[in-house]
Amino acid sequence: MSVRVRRVYEPPEAEDGVRVLVDRLWPRGLAKDAARVDEWPKALTPSTELRRWYHAGEGSYEEFARRYEAELAEPEAAELLDGLRASARKATVTLLTAAKSPEQSHAAVLARLLQA
Repeated sequence: MSVRVRRVYEPPEAEDGVRVLVDRLWPRGLAKDAARVDEWPKALTPSTELRRWYHAGEGSYEEFARRYEAELAEPEAAELLDGLRASARKATVTLLTAAKSPEQSHAAVLARLLQA
């Protein structure tokens, strides 16, 4: 199983496989054709409330990850997560995010769950 996490602003690479945008909002200043996004499953992204809570600095990354995992357990998100996991078993899946620190973002949580 191969899951990668990259910033959406980085140029696409041949090794990316299926490119999945995992941000709820389209990245600022990025043309859709330049991003080469294959999928944009918004139900897999953190809720607006959770995203705002985390970016306001009100809680730790660990608490954010716990809350995000709870959101991903909801039926629609869980179904999308299972589908993405199946895709990752067949080919490389690259999770794309605009986060400045992808290793401390929802994309890292998602990657961990996909590889579990």
